Amino acid sequence: MSQLYDMRLQIEAKIKSSGLDAMDVKGKIGLRSGKLLALISPTTPDDPQVIAKMKLAAKDILNLSL
Repeated sequence: MSQLYDMRLQIEAKIKSSGLDAMDVKGKIGLRSGKLLALISPTTPDDPQVIAKMKLAAKDILNLSL
């Protein structure tokens, strides 16, 4: 499993537990990170730049440290 996919699962769990609008939050994270969460699969290769951007987006939007 890729690190990006693991991050996707953590983000989705946080969205579900917080009761936020999933489409809205996933869209915001996708725009900030440059990678749509729906397109990240277990075989998606890790890209250090995308990982860094996704960490920042998750922290800013969900207050989630990845």
